[in-house]
Amino acid sequence: MPRLSVGLLAMRSLTCLVGCLGLAWGIANVARGETFDAFLGLEARLLRLETVSHTNAITTLNSAAARDLNACDDHAQHALMLLEIPLADAALRSGTVQEFDQRMDSLEARARRTLGCAPRDSFVWLLLFGLETEHGLLDEHAFNLLAMSYDTSPNEAWIAVRRIVVAIPVVSFAPEPIQQRILTEFQNLIRRGFVEMPARSYLNASARTRALLQSRVEELDPRRQKTFSDTLQKLRS
Repeated sequence: MPRLSVGLLAMRSLTCLVGCLGLAWGIANVARGETFDAFLGLEARLLRLETVSHTNAITTLNSAAARDLNACDDHAQHALMLLEIPLADAALRSGTVQEFDQRMDSLEARARRTLGCAPRDSFVWLLLFGLETEHGLLDEHAFNLLAMSYDTSPNEAWIAVRRIVVAIPVVSFAPEPIQQRILTEFQNLIRRGFVEMPARSYLNASARTRALLQSRVEELDPRRQKTFSDTLQKLRS
């Protein structure tokens, strides 16, 4: 797969780590005075699939850089990573290569520093996997990063719904053990009632990947199959 195609696909998936609702809200108070509570609230909003404006995101990132926040403040670091992913996406789409490279380097450096304090941070392992796929690196090392995300958080729905968005587009490239984990997580989310993101991933998948996903849907009980089918129909309309 060409690097550009992988990059656009990966950034589109990574952006879904932040949110899909397009609900912009201001964060000026965070920009003026970073506190634990402020970043905790910011992280919570972003993880609820809300988004912020481009200007406010840049303001907060610049302010945080000036203050040299503690790398072990995981809530602050998560929030800043979630803010920077859409900025990297915007730079990629606009063809601003220098800014895109700077954003990617910043994301990777922040992720590595965070892991130095919290080596079992499943979200950061997932982010690093997404960054590898953006670079077109679908190799053993990249999928080992995804495996670490599974190993450190195998059952939490908040990370699982994001993980399938990043993993499903590249499931056909995954080694067999990782491929099965991706497909099983997709299936289990539907079984547990978290249907919308699996359905969105299914609709955005290639024909080859849809066949893999469909085989797992057909293993579910009729009620859950119907729920999934109804959700697909709703998203198509």
